[in-house]
Amino acid sequence: MRYIRVERTSDGYCIDPTDYIAQLPQLAGSLPAGAGAFATDPQHYDFHSTRFVKNLKPQKLVAGHTDGDAWLEFQLRHNCWRHEEDLTIRYSGVSRAVIHPPAGNHDIQGLQEVLLDEILPHNDGCSHEIVCLGGSVTIVCNDLTATWTKADCPDR
Repeated sequence: MRYIRVERTSDGYCIDPTDYIAQLPQLAGSLPAGAGAFATDPQHYDFHSTRFVKNLKPQKLVAGHTDGDAWLEFQLRHNCWRHEEDLTIRYSGVSRAVIHPPAGNHDIQGLQEVLLDEILPHNDGCSHEIVCLGGSVTIVCNDLTATWTKADCPDR
């Protein structure tokens, strides 16, 4: 990641979006509409928000083509103590997708919980990097749409 800091420490992890948040006003105008809306949502980097992406759990990555346009759909499941909703991110016009470490058949559950993500302008539209406890996903696309849907949390 360029601006967001995710570092392993002796106590766990240090995650700090401060520099990215400071850059967002300048970056937002260069992001496609959906990516800009998701990145600048006030809850996205609010550690106390139920829509803060930390602790979401990657569940499924689905790939396809529609009219020659490559797309990906990344499904992230809630963590009941933090979230009230699941998150689905639909990437359109995908030009590159890298999963590290590589996952067979788009099985991304081994990435474990999300630590943080960063969306940046790119010549193809935008890049979205999601760093997890067990690896990362980077997708370059024309745009993305993030959709939150009510989750089944029995304690809420």
